[in-house]
Amino acid sequence: MQTSNASSPAASRTARERIGLAIAAPDAASAVAAIVDAEVAGIEQVWMTQVTPAPDTLGIYTAAAMKTSKIRMGTAIVPTYPRHPLALAQQVLAFNDLVPERLRLGVGPSHRPIIEGVYGLAMADPLEHLREYVAVLRGLLWDGKVDYQGRFYNVKSTFPRAPHTPLLVSALRENAFQLAGAISDGALSWNCPVHYLLEKALPALRTGAASEGRPVPPLVAHIPVALSQDRQEVIAAARRQLGLYGKLPFYAKMFANAGFPVSPEGELSEALIENLVVSGDEATIEERLKKNLEAGLDELLIMPIPVKNGKDEQFRIMRLLGQI
Repeated sequence: MQTSNASSPAASRTARERIGLAIAAPDAASAVAAIVDAEVAGIEQVWMTQVTPAPDTLGIYTAAAMKTSKIRMGTAIVPTYPRHPLALAQQVLAFNDLVPERLRLGVGPSHRPIIEGVYGLAMADPLEHLREYVAVLRGLLWDGKVDYQGRFYNVKSTFPRAPHTPLLVSALRENAFQLAGAISDGALSWNCPVHYLLEKALPALRTGAASEGRPVPPLVAHIPVALSQDRQEVIAAARRQLGLYGKLPFYAKMFANAGFPVSPEGELSEALIENLVVSGDEATIEERLKKNLEAGLDELLIMPIPVKNGKDEQFRIMRLLGQI
């Protein structure tokens, strides 16, 4: 088991620099307000998922950037299949022209119920598709030009400038973490037990990086947090927010690989929820988050789980992360 990551560049940064907050809001204006509140609280990084259907995350970030001064913003993730990489790169270029060096672009294939069931797009070979997608983005965002011919994309374009935006990718299973090590500037996990990340994901990430002779990119670990000491209420709240994932094949396979198989109906076990969710009072949560960083995780992406009063709990979590 990996117990230390002292050689990682992340290890030299403070805990606050290595912890970000996931923003979820009912509309774009509320999301912008939450990002402003996060900066005021002292948080240095926020993350948003491009949910389908929901307002455009990069549009929200552009508006929020005009009302903030330094907070970094990351997408975790923008699904690849519905959005051509050239079109996405144009959005990134516009954002960077307005507020340079404050965006981290996370992309990933999403899931068949979304890509095929909602968009009506064929989801063939998601990891190979992701590899090509990132290759196009890398050329445009880092070299300022691309001339790429592949199975999924044939793109030729030149940008007026290269914003050098970090490119992160989603990863659940070992082959995806290995790909992340080979092509990305960071791996974004989601609902992965910590021991699975330390014992399987990080070694795969290192293997992928070594195969290309490049530095090991950081692993950003998604950590659900519930500000409550009531075990049964935490389990119930987590099932409400996370229950869908047990019914998604990619996640079900990862949970089983981590030692927590879901039921035939896709229900998450109490043992899995207790492993995934950090809960307790502020002091307990802070201690556990710091231990996760000390154990070898490069960064944490904190997603609040509302238990009783979501608005108050989010405010208290913001305050905790801004002072950690």
